[in-house]
Amino acid sequence: MSPTALGRILAIDYGHKRVGLAITDPLQLIASPLDTIHSQDLVKFVLDYHLREPLAAVVVGMPRTLLNEPTDSTSAVVGLLRRLRRELPAVPIHEIDERFTSRLAKQAMLAGGLGRKARQDKATVDKVSAALILQSFLESPLHP
Repeated sequence: MSPTALGRILAIDYGHKRVGLAITDPLQLIASPLDTIHSQDLVKFVLDYHLREPLAAVVVGMPRTLLNEPTDSTSAVVGLLRRLRRELPAVPIHEIDERFTSRLAKQAMLAGGLGRKARQDKATVDKVSAALILQSFLESPLHP
């Protein structure tokens, strides 16, 4: 299934401890926060989700510094990309620059009227960051 075919696209905002996830609607129009899970459970979660509802594509946020250099998480994300491509050979796996997503997520949460406590909840920030990564992908030339 290609991203142009109907089907959901899953986005991943990877962290060493926690991973934010977002998903599109089946028409790939809207990116919505999905969940936050422990990083050790990520591949199993993606494979189980794909069995329940086949994914059209997976988008992974690639962590880089402001100077476009690798961060302490970059090598883990590269390993994750390799594993997802091996486990899901028929599903396109894309990477997209994730710089600024946490900051933008906090700004979006503030603009959306979420209280201070909700904005400080890292799990919520991770889910919203994943939704921003996914929305960025949907608006990019990578998404046909």
